[in-house]
Amino acid sequence: MTHRSATKGRRRYPARGEHADSCVGGSSSGCPLGGRRRRAQHSAGRRLASLREVEGPHATVIDLYELVARRRGLAAAELPLAERMTLARSVMPQIWPGFATTKDSGRGGDVIRIVDYDPDWPVQFRHWRQTLRVCLGHTARRIEHVGSTAVRGLPGKPIIDIQVSVADLDDESRYVPPLARVGVQLRSRDDLHRYFRPFPGRPRDVHVHVCAAGSAWEREHLLFRDYLRAQPQARGAYATAKHNAAVTWWDDGIAYTDAKSDVILSILVRAERWAAASRG
Repeated sequence: MTHRSATKGRRRYPARGEHADSCVGGSSSGCPLGGRRRRAQHSAGRRLASLREVEGPHATVIDLYELVARRRGLAAAELPLAERMTLARSVMPQIWPGFATTKDSGRGGDVIRIVDYDPDWPVQFRHWRQTLRVCLGHTARRIEHVGSTAVRGLPGKPIIDIQVSVADLDDESRYVPPLARVGVQLRSRDDLHRYFRPFPGRPRDVHVHVCAAGSAWEREHLLFRDYLRAQPQARGAYATAKHNAAVTWWDDGIAYTDAKSDVILSILVRAERWAAASRG
């Protein structure tokens, strides 16, 4: 669960760059209109920044895809995957301040697959929790099962999401090498967390998210999990959003996440009220 946005309604896009042109098909290198395509992409990126000033987290990478695709008479999902990835990478630091991927951590061929809840998921988490306790020692202040596999009855990707809280997120020397030794590689970092997944060539069966102990990131992901565990209606809404997102964005993990985020943000609003009422 990451807090970006999602389903698209009608939006009023900033008018800047409406005249920009683009080349259909292929990569921009070697394409006679490649320069125009790059200018169109840069223009769309600026317009996404303007849109985010108005809509905040409700403006996402999918909006960027739409800005580029509609000039060519395409749906956003019809843009070639390589082009979508280039677009997404160009604005990720805008969406997630400090975002950067690490060298030699790319994976190819992974697809989004939603399956029914598996009672073995908690067992898999307990195995990984023990592994992480041993390799991280006191560096791990908290190790929690998060994401869909942590919510009984909720469909999800068959990947165990684990949140590890540490005292100092910036001191990567205390957790990056130990996690690499148990088979998970630092894929990306941003100002709020670090994201790990199995090295290329290994099964993608676990994701590890390292965040600062006591941070808003830590709290919101645990609150989201706990609310879904307690509220069947919210679970149903989230399950529907996951299935719908996977149909369109089966090959694009960034857009898959964005396509759920309006639902996530709505659930979080209700979860905050639920948490406040529970405290009262």
